[in-house]
Parts: sequence; C-alpha cells; structure tokens
Amino acid sequence: MSQYVSRLGGRRTTGRLTRHDPPRLRLPEFGQHRKPRRVAMLSVHTSPLHQPGTGDAGGMNVYIVELAKRLAAINIEVEIFTRATEGGLPPVVELSPGVLVRHVDAGPYEGLAKEELPAQLCAFTHGVMQAWAGHRPGYYDLVHSHYWLSGHVGWLAAERWGVPLVHAMHTMAKVKNAALAEGDTPEPAARVIGETQIVNAADRLIANTAEEADELVRHYEADPAKVAVVHPGVNLERFTVGDGRAAARARLGLPQDALIPLFAGRIQPLKAPDILLRAVAVMVDRDPSLRGRLFVPVVGGPSGSGLAKPEGLQKLAAKLGIADLVHFHPPVGQDRLVDWFRAASVLVMPSYNESFGLVAIEAQAAGTPVLAAEVGGLPVAVNDGVTGILVPGHDPADWANRLQRFVDHPALTERMGREAARHAQFFGWDTAASGTADVYTAAIHDHRRRVRSHHG
Repeated sequence: MSQYVSRLGGRRTTGRLTRHDPPRLRLPEFGQHRKPRRVAMLSVHTSPLHQPGTGDAGGMNVYIVELAKRLAAINIEVEIFTRATEGGLPPVVELSPGVLVRHVDAGPYEGLAKEELPAQLCAFTHGVMQAWAGHRPGYYDLVHSHYWLSGHVGWLAAERWGVPLVHAMHTMAKVKNAALAEGDTPEPAARVIGETQIVNAADRLIANTAEEADELVRHYEADPAKVAVVHPGVNLERFTVGDGRAAARARLGLPQDALIPLFAGRIQPLKAPDILLRAVAVMVDRDPSLRGRLFVPVVGGPSGSGLAKPEGLQKLAAKLGIADLVHFHPPVGQDRLVDWFRAASVLVMPSYNESFGLVAIEAQAAGTPVLAAEVGGLPVAVNDGVTGILVPGHDPADWANRLQRFVDHPALTERMGREAARHAQFFGWDTAASGTADVYTAAIHDHRRRVRSHHG
C-alpha cells in the first residue's frame, strides 16, 4: 500500500479511502508561502467550451471549467490552452471573470482523432510558447496539465518558464488496459511511455481518489510524496433535487409510473452502456409484464472506439428484442441534463473504468440513486447500499438482479435518492478548488526550495 497523504475526513490518512468516508479536505499550513496569481492550464484534446457527452468531451471538460471558475473566485487567474477544432475561432475567449480560453492552431481543425494528436504536440507547444512570448517574464506561476497529451506540453513549458508542473492524469493507460471491455482497443505503448515520463517530471500529481493515487504509485512508480488526493466536485447550484421527479418527467414527456434506468454519457465500450441493455433484456425475458413498465433512455453520443460503430447500440437493442423500450437522445446541456437525472429511477453506470465518475455525483445531487460498477473512483462516489448499489463485475444477469430491486421495492428510489442528495453535498467545487490551490502552493514552495538549493 502506498503511503501518499490524503487530506480527508479531517485527519491524515494513508492507504485507501474507505467508501463511507465523506470527503472533507483539511487545508495544510504552508506558512507565508503564497498561492499562484496566474496558472496556465493545458487541455490539448478537448475544449472546455465543447458539449460534454459527445466526441472526446466528457467529465474532464466539466472538471476543467468548474475548477477554473472556482480558482478564479479565490483570486487565482486561469488561462486554459486548448486545440482549435474549427476555423475562425477567436484566439482568446473569456469563459468567465478571471478565466480565459486560448485557442491554439495545431493540425487540421476537423476530423483529427485523439490517437492522431501526439503528432501535433510540437505545433501545440509552439502555440503555447508564442502566447507566453508576448508576456513579461514570470507571467505564469505554474502549469496545470490535464491528461497525458497535455502533460507533455506542460513538461516542456514548465521547464522553459522555470515554474512547477502539476499534472492530473484523469485516466491511465495501464489501468484501462487491465480492465478492457470486450472488443475495445488497448491503449498504445507510446501512451504508457508518455505517462511514465510525465509522472517523473511533474512536481505534483493530483489524483481524484485514494485508489487512483495508489495506482500512480503501483503502476507508474510515482513518488508518494508528490501525489495529492483532491476529489472533483459537482456544481451544487445547478444539480439540485429541484421540484422533484414527477415534474421532471412531465417536462421531458416521460411516463410517470415507469421504472426509468438512465444511461448518460459517451457511447463507447469503456462506458459499457450495452450492459444496461443486456440486463434489461434479461429482466423482460424473466418477466414479460415488465415491457409495459420499463423506459430506458440513453443520453449521449458515440465517442472513442465507439465511433467505429455509431449505430452499434441501436442494433444491439433490436437484436435483444427491446428496441421498443430503449430511447436514444443526443447529448444535452447541463441545465437539461439535471432534469434527466431527476426524472430517472436510477442512474446506471456499468463502466469498466472511471477515475472518479462525476456523473454519479451529479445524479445523486439531483436526488437519484446510482447503480454502478465497483471500479475506480465509483466506490467513493457511491455509498453502497445507502445512496446506490455497487455491482462487482459485468455479468448482465447480476445487473438485472440489482435493477429488479428497484422494481420490487418502488420506495427504494425515493429512500436512496434522499440519502444521495445529502451525500453529494460533500462534493462541492469550492472544496475541490481550495484543495487544488493547496497543491499549487506546496508545488511552488518545493520548486523554489529546489531552485535555491541548486543555485546555492
């Protein structure tokens, strides 16, 4: 077990976070060490301005937008560098006060898959350096990179500018490859090598959960002293119980008395929406009368290796004989998404890997329980048996059994939903931003001390 420090539950702990501990960051004292004034945040492959739930836009987009806004609120300006994906975009967009998005030209605008982006990192780095060259020395105090592609640009930028690099993996190749969905494509060796280099180069690594911190140490030999656990948050002003389930169903035109197991996210093998469909087929097979009671929405667009077969899920529904029960909807904005969460009887997350699973917290904040795979950060996001149910493995029959509990015990949705809304209150973005600011402060302090000792 790795011995990184986790600032949780008001005490210093080592090892794994127990799944019932509510996350409360205790802020460490760093004396007079100052927090940064301005941070260069890097998000090469996905723009914070893109709609989550389609293409490569997902939880990481939400994470970057919300974190940047909350950092700005505590007087840390953030400039987010991202790749321009269409022509004519303004070079700089103000996302909110204190948060700028800078579009960098690197490669063709359209049709560039994430797997092709390593070839554009040189061009992207050039764009970042050009923006920096227009500023006075010391303009950025720190670089915070997201995902391994950004980490490589961040590594070079931080070295060039003489500032610390803080990196967040979000997902890791070795972890994904250890739990691949059937028929999914393994992550390439180049990514594994790239991630290993970034782990060595970064001054600090931010992990979403204690388990992710443990994986960084175990799979990538990260220095435990460099790893800090900061849970992502949820926008608790947007994701609320609101006026309840019945009103949300009425607005969306959904049947009031149906059992509605919802899938919301990118449609790709990693997220395993097929498991929900197969489980529903098992349930209907066992009890044909459920046909009149089940309504299964799939809200999201194809992504990643799912792009190769964009109609794959529709075809599966037809093959399983449940095409009449499954309703496909394109990705929606967050204000609309919260109504889908409120309307659902249960959110279903059968993913093979989730570094955290923001969607699980968003649904719980809206008062909806979560049926989730027992993987990655989901045992932290979901309090098993209280705010939802965790399922070991991906056997559709097991998922059908757990879903059946919501059919047999109609009060379960309301009871777990009340606890879920309470549980989600521990995951505010303000807490995540203050924890991230502490990591920045420590990284700057260590970096300066190292520079001083090197020159001393």
